[in-house]
Amino acid sequence: MSRIVYVNGEYLPEADAKISIFDRGFLFADGVYEVTSVLDGKLIDFDGHAVRLERSLNELDMPNPISKDDLLEVHRKLVADNGIVEGLVYLQITRGAPADRDFVFPNPDETRPTVVLFTQNKPGLAETVNPVKVISVEDIRWGRRDIKTVQLLYPSMGKMMAKAAGADDAWLVEDGYVTEGTSNNAYIVKDGKIITRALSTDILHGITRAAVLRFAREAQMEVVERSFTIAEAQAADEAFFTSASAFVMPVVEVDGAQLGDGNPGPVMTRLREIYLEESLKKAV
Repeated sequence: MSRIVYVNGEYLPEADAKISIFDRGFLFADGVYEVTSVLDGKLIDFDGHAVRLERSLNELDMPNPISKDDLLEVHRKLVADNGIVEGLVYLQITRGAPADRDFVFPNPDETRPTVVLFTQNKPGLAETVNPVKVISVEDIRWGRRDIKTVQLLYPSMGKMMAKAAGADDAWLVEDGYVTEGTSNNAYIVKDGKIITRALSTDILHGITRAAVLRFAREAQMEVVERSFTIAEAQAADEAFFTSASAFVMPVVEVDGAQLGDGNPGPVMTRLREIYLEESLKKAV
């Protein structure tokens, strides 16, 4: 059965979905996106993703062409039509497709934003725990990483650098400190303390990050929001990352240095259990 996708108000077989060659997402990476996980056929942290989407659009002075209620309806219909029990819903909004290519933003009264959504089927998403080896690479991305734009070329290059080095992913380093992973927020654990970089324009304000830190504090775990170095990570008791598509995932090696016994640690394991349990209670 062909996957059903959503393009500008229409539900279509994926083979029939088309976007203009003049779309600014294609020409300028002038767009934002969100990825929402699906567990047991329900959406995880949908409200958080909707709020961040609105913020990203506002930061880029881009109109929001779809209400939160309508967006939820589209998500639910795509999940149902594609039979997604465990998986992801990808959403992308661009500034649209004006009549020709131009660096100047088009008049929003004349050019409507482009809205695209599709699902990805990921059976076993909640059960999958893959210990990850990371390398460090220089963070040379633009300065507004708090906006979830579709400018993902360098993170993709970072993942390829990691694979070329025999690792799974890369942690990005700026001025000697880890900012985040290529597609996730980064953490270390030392003497029972969970350490992660504080929010700023330097990193994405992760929806899963916010939930995990809230659950950690509710469980009486100590959270310290500060920058850390690769050397600190190599000397940590544990490390992990969070993202909407992986939840909480262990990091067991940093630049060739094994952490602990090379297995997922107790803090990360407990946080993953809490996150899945509590998030499923509020799933929509």
